Amino acid sequence: QVQLHESGPNLVKPSQTLSLICTVSGGSITKNGHHWSWVRQPPGKVLEWIGGIGYDGSTYYSPSLKSRTSISRDTSKNSLTLQLNSVTPEDTAVYYCDVRIPPIDVWGQGTQVTVST
Repeated sequence: QVQLHESGPNLVKPSQTLSLICTVSGGSITKNGHHWSWVRQPPGKVLEWIGGIGYDGSTYYSPSLKSRTSISRDTSKNSLTLQLNSVTPEDTAVYYCDVRIPPIDVWGQGTQVTVST
């Protein structure tokens, strides 16, 4: 079965770039019909969809974050990368990697990222 694991720095300074990696096991990120996403949950708030990448490499982003977000993949490592530029304390959240394998979603355990000096 597919398993996802998020990794990256837990602390990022304001104005820097947040970079996270989602390592996938038990399935290929190029498998037809799979859709991969990044989602976050700020403290005390609801889940927020950041963006995603399809099995064919096509990307799509939340309009509110599009100008600061880049999602890519490394097929040789079977992994996905999230980059969020010019972070502020409002970007503090638990960040999750998710895959939609219709009709179910599989989530990683999430990783806490704090934006602070």
